[in-house]
Amino acid sequence: MLSKSLKTALAASIVFTSGAGSVSADNLGAALVGGLIGGAIVNEVQRNNRNNRTTRRSTSSTYSAAREQNRETQTSLNYFGFPAGTPDGVMGRKSRTAVGQYQAFMGFPTTGKLSPYERDFLVSSYSRAQIGGPQVIKAMQGNQGVRGLLHVWRDEAAGVRSAGLSYSGSGYGGMPIEVSQAVDEIAASAEPSAEQLLQRSGFMHLADLNGDGKNDYMIDTSVSGSSFWCGATHCSVMVFASTPQGYQRNDFMARGVTTASFSCHQGVCRMNEDTQMASAAAPAAPAPGGTVMAAAPAPVAVATAPAPAPAQPLAGIQLFAAPAAPAATLSLASHCSKLSLLTGSNGGYMTAATMTDPEVALGEQFCLARSYAINTGEGMVAKLGGVTQAQVDSQCDAFGPAVQPFLAKLGTSSSQALVGEVQKFVLQSNMSIEQLANTAGICMFSGYRRDNMEVALGAALIMVGIGQRPYAELLGHHLSQGFGVAKSTAQAQDWYGLALTALEAGAEPVFAPGQPERSGLIKAASAGLSGGAMVKPVPAAASSSALPTFSSD
Repeated sequence: MLSKSLKTALAASIVFTSGAGSVSADNLGAALVGGLIGGAIVNEVQRNNRNNRTTRRSTSSTYSAAREQNRETQTSLNYFGFPAGTPDGVMGRKSRTAVGQYQAFMGFPTTGKLSPYERDFLVSSYSRAQIGGPQVIKAMQGNQGVRGLLHVWRDEAAGVRSAGLSYSGSGYGGMPIEVSQAVDEIAASAEPSAEQLLQRSGFMHLADLNGDGKNDYMIDTSVSGSSFWCGATHCSVMVFASTPQGYQRNDFMARGVTTASFSCHQGVCRMNEDTQMASAAAPAAPAPGGTVMAAAPAPVAVATAPAPAPAQPLAGIQLFAAPAAPAATLSLASHCSKLSLLTGSNGGYMTAATMTDPEVALGEQFCLARSYAINTGEGMVAKLGGVTQAQVDSQCDAFGPAVQPFLAKLGTSSSQALVGEVQKFVLQSNMSIEQLANTAGICMFSGYRRDNMEVALGAALIMVGIGQRPYAELLGHHLSQGFGVAKSTAQAQDWYGLALTALEAGAEPVFAPGQPERSGLIKAASAGLSGGAMVKPVPAAASSSALPTFSSD
């Protein structure tokens, strides 16, 4: 909870900020403060105030790094089905019992006290599971439930194939190992097993596509029954071409294709020109193990056919010219699911030392921050007694439009100028700082859970406006990745800088607080977006001139 001191500081800072709000702040208050969320939050705030008066604790102990780590541990144990009770940061008897159950399940010594490795593996597995993806979906359907992921990722780290995969070293039915691994990857996101997929008509096609006398393979995921591999009109098609070093995978997005639709030279395959007009192939992210990025035809090959009748009223309108249109069609949930597969195949999240692609590194951190926002908001919603998720979503749908005029300026205004406008908007609203903070946290969860970028962006912007600067990281991610707003490297770096400056000045991290090296990674990756040399992260030195902090008492 934010203190009254913070309100005073916020008001003082706004006096010197230019620019007026573009919308009436009463719209936001009218939409939320009198509704279910606002009323429930007021009650919760009042209860918390009473509790704070009767059981006052020192800020240093409540918000210590050790207690925050304990809360992460307890949350992770609960998620994987080892009941540790309420994540309060105190490792009591129930938490120690849960630790022992986790250790026994993993084959670790059952001591009731986690070693650094055991804790790191548990917490990182929880973060990885929050991103989602086919592996998580498949595990939830298994006998062990989501805790089965712990064994899968333990074996993966040790280089051991997970139990249940029955093909030999030469692959299913003598197929190449690269093809068999792709079948497993598809089966992880579909109900049928790998063996059942191979029996489906149209799933696997064989032909000699590069003329070397060996079979090449084509997999059409449209018959797998999984929407994970499909877009609005096209599904992923994988073509494996033989080479002396093994089989190389080429990924396309296409529809209605056969082996005759492709031609290969050694390991590199292309879609034939006569097929491109009917099925626009797009390169997928390169996968490990010899995958080759398929060549993409020019996007205009499909979209440039002129209208046959110039007299048509819409003939001269460029329907796809608006820069924000592509961003509106992207799904962050789907992006994070696919990115989790890439992260897993790469052996884990990129670090500042191992980063090779700043955009992918920031994408991983975006999905991690999204997971934290969802988890935090979910806990807040659980405290709103008598309020259904549908009611929460309905009220949050008014949150995004209320701040839409500010969101429209994300691509043109500086972070400082826009925050100044939001601060004026906050002061003019009929909601308290506490109500805005809680409502924004809840609506951020609602927006990300439903892939509603307007709601999520609006909530993040309000958080920054009320003084919680680390949330500016989310604005940077949206601008760098192009979700809910047009991509802009310069604007993204501006918002990243706002968040990093606050963290270096001593602000409490809101995403992955147990990973202090994360700020250095984001700083280096953000600098690398512009194509320049990536800066090496330098730990922030303690300084007596750091910004003051305010207690919640």
